[in-house]
Amino acid sequence: MAISKTEAALPPASPSTHSSAPASPRLALPFQSATELAAAVRGKRIGARELLELYIKRVESYNGAINAIIVTDFEGARARADALDAALRAGAAVGPLHGVPMTIKESFDVVGMPTTWGIPELAQHRADSNALVVDRLLAAGANLFGKTNVPIYLGDWQTFNAIYGVTSNPWDLKRSPGGSSGGAAAALAAGLTGIETGSDIGASIRNPAHYCGVFGHKPTWGVCPQRGHALPGIVADADINVVGPLARSAEDLDLALSIMAGPDEIDARGLRLELPAAAKTSFSELKVAVMLDDSNAEVDLEVQERIQAVAEFLARRGATLSDRARPQIDTNEIARNYILLLRAATAGRQTAAMFEQNARIVRELRPDDDSYFARMMRGFVVSHRDWLQLNNERHKMRLRWAQFFRDYDLLLCPAAATAALPHDHVGERYQRTIPVNGKRVPTTDQLFWAGFSCVAYLPASVAPAGFTRSGLPVGVQIVGAQYQDRQCIQLARMLEAEFQPFVPPRGYD
Repeated sequence: MAISKTEAALPPASPSTHSSAPASPRLALPFQSATELAAAVRGKRIGARELLELYIKRVESYNGAINAIIVTDFEGARARADALDAALRAGAAVGPLHGVPMTIKESFDVVGMPTTWGIPELAQHRADSNALVVDRLLAAGANLFGKTNVPIYLGDWQTFNAIYGVTSNPWDLKRSPGGSSGGAAAALAAGLTGIETGSDIGASIRNPAHYCGVFGHKPTWGVCPQRGHALPGIVADADINVVGPLARSAEDLDLALSIMAGPDEIDARGLRLELPAAAKTSFSELKVAVMLDDSNAEVDLEVQERIQAVAEFLARRGATLSDRARPQIDTNEIARNYILLLRAATAGRQTAAMFEQNARIVRELRPDDDSYFARMMRGFVVSHRDWLQLNNERHKMRLRWAQFFRDYDLLLCPAAATAALPHDHVGERYQRTIPVNGKRVPTTDQLFWAGFSCVAYLPASVAPAGFTRSGLPVGVQIVGAQYQDRQCIQLARMLEAEFQPFVPPRGYD
């Protein structure tokens, strides 16, 4: 089909209460990017120990209200900071994150720290080795001083559990920071940490980045090793799930991805990862599809307006846009396939008794029941034969996505149906509802925006896209072709430079 610069009759964007133009003043030190922080340490403008103490002081001042950072090792971090400063004085080689204080999602194994996934029965669990990406970040010079909160089993777009309590959004303490990497995004937004690492099987990087106004990247499946990010005894990589970075800049996403990515030592005996650089670095080169809404998951108009504003900005800069171009896949098919495979991927968490109970529920379902609950239950107990059929359908979708990306470089879409939601911890997630355009809809509808790309293993970045009229952040999801992670991040970098950078929430000076 012919493509024009503005091929769609997209609805006009409404102005935000916050400007979508880049902020001119330089950010205060705690809110600067990890890349800038590392440069300041290498340039000896600040020491690793001094920088760490700055963040510790901020944690002591601000974390109580947010409850983002729930485990700390300040003394261990102080010792590492002193060693990093001594290495720099001695002229020793330093890594790209030399001296940058960081926290990490609680679900990653770190020796000496609890790894509970918010599960009360694991409250005393301690890992005897680090997750592989933790070792890689430490080797790059990062100074890990704490862990950030998660929902139980990492299974919610809110962040609360019986061990560590509730994490709040620094933009509005009455609202969720997202999940499951909600503590990570909240800590970044409030300037309590230098960089973060999360995981994503259901938008658990993308949703918190969107809710908290930071950057996040869900890598292509398999790019970053999952070892050490699993429940005790699990060593096989989970289907769909990935680990990836959250940050206050797109440059940090690219840097962290370069550190984290690559096979483990077993696979590295025969495999090597070479993620291509972004092939298109100017707006006029880009062909971008725009998707504002879908029948599977209605999107709040204020979120649509901010993505529309991004699209209009790209068109003004010379990019070629279309609101009609889509992969040739029925979105209902994507939604159904994703939920079944998602719940199959998490089915190993069930005890034998839970499995039998869920199997009994499935036997009692009506054959025509295609609700989220029915899909979830069927996924929990899916037979291997049926899983193989679902997987085959998924791989047909991958081929259709690949065909789509022969014509388009990227696809823009929502990360979630709304901006950050008020806390609602009553009942199970599938029993809750959220307000979208004046009506209540199931919370789980918006999982469509999580699975639309990731069930097919595609990369996606989230970049700030402005604010709602009430001042809540909105992010835009940037989906790319498999292994085109850096093209996603490149557009996030371009938007950061000319459209919307990270903006700190008020009250955390």
